[in-house]
Amino acid sequence: MLEVVGARSLDDLFSTIPGDCRRKAELDLPEPLTEWELNETMSGLAKTMAVSPDYKVYLGAGSYEHYIPASVTYLLGRSEFSTAYTPYQPEISQGTLQAIFEYQSLTAFLLGLEVANASMYDGASALAESLLMAIRASRLKKVAVSALVHPLYRRVVHTYLEPSGYEIVELPSLPDGRTDLRALEGMDDLAAVAVQSPNFFGVVEDLAAVGEFTRTRKTLFITAFTEPLAYGLLKNPGSLGADIACGEGQSFGIPQSYGGPALGMLACRKEHIRSMPGRLVGKTVDRNGKTGFVLTLATREQHIRREKATSNICTNNGLCATAAAMYMASLGGTGLRELARLNYDKSEYLKRELAAAGVKIPFSGPTFNEFVVRLPAGSGTLHERLMDRKVVAGLPIASWYPELPDHYLLCVTETKSRKDLDELVRLLAG
Repeated sequence: MLEVVGARSLDDLFSTIPGDCRRKAELDLPEPLTEWELNETMSGLAKTMAVSPDYKVYLGAGSYEHYIPASVTYLLGRSEFSTAYTPYQPEISQGTLQAIFEYQSLTAFLLGLEVANASMYDGASALAESLLMAIRASRLKKVAVSALVHPLYRRVVHTYLEPSGYEIVELPSLPDGRTDLRALEGMDDLAAVAVQSPNFFGVVEDLAAVGEFTRTRKTLFITAFTEPLAYGLLKNPGSLGADIACGEGQSFGIPQSYGGPALGMLACRKEHIRSMPGRLVGKTVDRNGKTGFVLTLATREQHIRREKATSNICTNNGLCATAAAMYMASLGGTGLRELARLNYDKSEYLKRELAAAGVKIPFSGPTFNEFVVRLPAGSGTLHERLMDRKVVAGLPIASWYPELPDHYLLCVTETKSRKDLDELVRLLAG
């Protein structure tokens, strides 16, 4: 191979890289280990990290600890699912296509919209792609994004949109923890308005009011989310006027895994289907009358249209989408509703008990399974002390919202018992 490309040695292949950027010495790697020694080493490393079940973790903010049904874990581990890849040859990928079709159907039903794509990379890229989708559909170049959309999602949005010259207007927040929709007054040149609900503070937004604003204009209404389980209890985005709903699907049968892999969910109204990024699986009948599944409207660079593709950097996480489909199917509508109610009830219990113990709850807006608390000044030392007691008492949000020092975002899911919650109240109030 070196001879064919005209190189004398392997080092010649890297000659364009400056010498001071190349490693000269050998890698300092440890000696090989047996399988049993390696297992012991990995177990030792795992014990140095703040993970369940040794730690009680009250973190959410886009990654949620939920129980995963044994049926999902077992079925997802079968080789026909775990080894399947993106269907580049759909005519021989009927099983993969059917799994994605079922995922699309369940996602569209959950979000109250007519069509869902085969999934995206993660929630942040799904939001950015949705905004680009709105720009294509409306031919306008300005979008409005709530300041209460997840801060990391907003960073991804800026990375996607700013190099292309699109304008991003940030909508401020109200004292109750919701988006100030009055800032939209006079904005008639928007391609889209994007609001997250429940938002980063855990507060449920007034989506109907956003839908009312966009209905009389050319503006598309995008609802983002980080916790899809909320729509097992709350009205879905489609019923409240959303044109596009997008966000993170990790809660549906996907382990947290230190932040990945994840699942981007995206659904929209049927009239916008040709602006939708990524792949779409359709169901049809072949010439022999048999049901078949096909990859349709796959306008991305690896299939067709190249430079005219609706997205050149999106992917669909097929295995994660299959996990989400299995999870939704395992719980069903009733199960999702009951689980969502359990999350809500536990969160409300903790909020009520903390307030009774004197802990400040700064935002009065309704919440689902996350909410913000304000601890006394200098509470960082308390947070660190609780870490030593194997309790991760929420996420400090001051790094993203400097005006909110000593504010922490707490999350409660079905994995926490009443005993756990009472202990947290005792520790924070004390």
